[in-house]
Parts: sequence; structure tokens; C-alpha cells
Amino acid sequence: MCFLRNWARWAWLAWAGTKAGRLLLGHDAPVNSSSFESSSAALPVATTAERGLRQRVTSIFGGSVGNLIEWYDFYIYSAFSLYFAKSFFPSDNPIVEQLNTAAVFALGFLIRPIGGWVMGMYADLRGRRAALSLSVTLMCLGSLIIALCPTYERIGVLAPVVLILARLLQGLSLGGEYGTSATYLSEVATSRHRGFYSSFQYVTLIMGQLLATMTLLVLQRLVLTGPQLEAWGWRIPFLCGAALAVVGFYMRRSMVETEAFQAEAARKTAHRPMRELLRHPKEIALVVGLTMGGTLAFYTYTVYMQKFLVNSVGLSRDQSTLISVSSLFIYMLLQPVFGFISDKVGRRPVLMWFGVMGTLCTVPLLTALTQTRDAFMAFLLVLAALVIISGYTSINAVVKAELFPASIRALGVGLPYALTVSIFGGTAEYLGTWLKLRGHERWFFWYVSGCILCSLLVYVFMRDTQRQNRFD
Repeated sequence: MCFLRNWARWAWLAWAGTKAGRLLLGHDAPVNSSSFESSSAALPVATTAERGLRQRVTSIFGGSVGNLIEWYDFYIYSAFSLYFAKSFFPSDNPIVEQLNTAAVFALGFLIRPIGGWVMGMYADLRGRRAALSLSVTLMCLGSLIIALCPTYERIGVLAPVVLILARLLQGLSLGGEYGTSATYLSEVATSRHRGFYSSFQYVTLIMGQLLATMTLLVLQRLVLTGPQLEAWGWRIPFLCGAALAVVGFYMRRSMVETEAFQAEAARKTAHRPMRELLRHPKEIALVVGLTMGGTLAFYTYTVYMQKFLVNSVGLSRDQSTLISVSSLFIYMLLQPVFGFISDKVGRRPVLMWFGVMGTLCTVPLLTALTQTRDAFMAFLLVLAALVIISGYTSINAVVKAELFPASIRALGVGLPYALTVSIFGGTAEYLGTWLKLRGHERWFFWYVSGCILCSLLVYVFMRDTQRQNRFD
């Protein structure tokens, strides 16, 4: 019941923060001296606490929507790569085409540490809002370049070169997005509900992926044929993504800055974020360790899974898309549930759930997927894996933010996270496809399980950041 009340309060306050909501509630109604006495008793007046909570929820909403748009822009590449692979990497072998597009996807991750470094320092020096606005601008530019890029048939080798440059630009954007967004959402949340509110980072992250997949589903089934999608239809979602990013930019420009950053800025003491970060080697190692298994599992069961269902399970493209949409929707709804639980029982028990179950169940789940030909059974197996991963994705952002002081929080969260994701998350699809091509697909299953085991060891020995953190 407490969880449902939090959801209801979140939705009501987000609506109340809008212009229409304020007018209907009477907060922005024009005051007339002749009617004031008769109407004031009937009009609800927001208390200071209510206004503060409404402002907090509105800021979380604005930051989350921008996060959704960025991840939509990034994920449409993976969702539509089956259709545009021939346009940039023509080959007689479809798996080779997908391997090339997966390599470009991985390149987008390799530059993310640079984004985490540059944007993290910018957020710690100039503000969270400024960094988030810059991040969505870079993502918009990358999507627009891909949408307008000529194919290999027209400009030859320049086509994949332009594609790579656009993906590097998007990777730079996302490298700064995660750390700054995690910092912003954690700082505007209250201490009692920090896990719940910060879980909306992954709600919108998953929603961005879900929106990308649903865009594919609509175009596949209702709008275009397969040949049309391969010829030109794949450009539509990239154009939509660029337009949405413009909306995201204006939303982020209207967000309020966090009190934590304002307090740091008020001190007017010159500091060097990178030098200060190096004074926290234990925290850096913790971010790397707790991220390694989680990010690999996440990208395996979300980004790579759609191709896995086609190439390894033997389902059709339409079936794999439907399974992805259905499982991701339920997965998205689970994030606030696990975040709420972490506020009650602590962060470590929730992380331990993922570590233990992920280590024990990854190989059996992926093996069972390769042996089934039933779409509903495949859906249940994917959903079971996503329930396990929720123990990591729902609270990993707040755990990392709780490790660092405000002066280096965005950099401390973003840089080591981006390095780890580049090595493990960004290569998941490429490595899985490459091992399948070499006839050793099961090696990939054990690799994922082994990385989760390494993260489990970190969870066992780390402190519970809900009780011991740098916010208090």
C-alpha cells in the first residue's frame, strides 16, 4: 500500500506541477479583491512542504523524460540494425552484416569513458542541468546524421565512416548522460525515498528501449513492408529521435539546479574534480566491481536478446520483437518496486538477490532458450532473467551516487561506470555474435555468469550505502 501511495503521489504532483494543474487547483488563479474572501476558504493552498515535493517531482519528471529521449535515440540503432545493415555493410552472409553493425554499436560504447570524463567534470563544475542539456544536444546531432547519411551504394566506404562518427557522437553523449542523470535524480530525491525516485532513471532508460522496439513493431506490422524498411523506412525512427531530442533540450533547460550543487558552488573554492576523484580509489573500484556483471547481463537480455531470439532460438523477427516489447514493459514496471524495497531493507540485500540468482541461473536460462521453439516459453524465460536483473538495474545508480561527495559525484559515478560498460556491456552483442559464428555460443553463457559472480563478491563485502553514504 505504501508503494501504491508513492506512485499516486508522484503522478498527482507531476500533474499539479503543470500549468493546467495549477489553474485547476487554484494556485495560479487570478485574485480579485471583491471575491477573495468568499473564494479563499474553498481554494486549497499548498504548504511549503507540498510545494517542495511538487518541485522535486517535477524536476525528476523533467530529468527522466530527457533520459528517455536519449536512450530512445541510442537504442533505435540496435532495434533497426537488422534492416539497415545492408545499406552500410553489404555482404552475402547476414550474420557478417550484423557482426559489422554490432561492432559499430560497440564503438559507441568505447568513447563513453571520454564522455563520462568530460561531461562529468562539466557537471561538477558548471552544474547538472547544463551538462544534461549539452548531452541531449549531442544525441540529437548524432541521430540526425544517421537519418540523413547516404548508403554504401552511393558514397562507398564513406557511408560506414559517417555512421561510425555519428555513433561516436552518441556514445560521447551517453557517456555523460548516465553519471549526470544518476547524480541529478539522487540529489533531488529525499533520503527516505532515494532508491524509489532514482529507480526512475532505469524506468525511462527501459522506456526508451521499449519505445524504440515498439516503433519497430508498428512499422513492421502496420506501416511498411520488409523491403521498404530495408530500403528507406529505417531512417524514420532516427528522424523522430532527432526531433524528440530538441524537445528534451528545452525541457532540461527549464529544470532547477540541485541544492547539493548550489551548496558546492556557493563555497567558491577552486577544485580539480579529476584530482579529487583519484583520492577515492576504493569507491572507484566499487563502481567497477558492482557494474561489471550487471551491465553485461542487462545488455545480454535486452539489446542482444532480440537478435539472439532470431539467430539462436529460431524465432521470426516479428516474434522476437513482440517478446522484447512484452518482457521490457513488465521489466520497466519492476524498477520502482525494487527501488522501494531497497529503501526499506537496504541496498545490499537487493544487489545480493541479483548476484546470487544471476550466477546460478544465467547458464540454465540461456541454454533453455536455445532449446525451445515456443514463443511463449521464450517470453517466460526472458522475463525470469529480467526479474533477476532488476535487483541491479533498479538501484545501481543511487548506490554509486551515494559513494561520492557532491563535488565529484557526477564524475565519480560517470567515469568508472562508462569504462566498465565499454568493456563489458558494449561488447556483449559483438562477443555473443562472434562466439556463435565460431561455434562456441555456450562459452558466452559461462562468461556472463562468471562476470556476475565477480560482482557478487563485491556485493558481499561492500557497505550498505543506504545507511553509510556521502549525502548525509
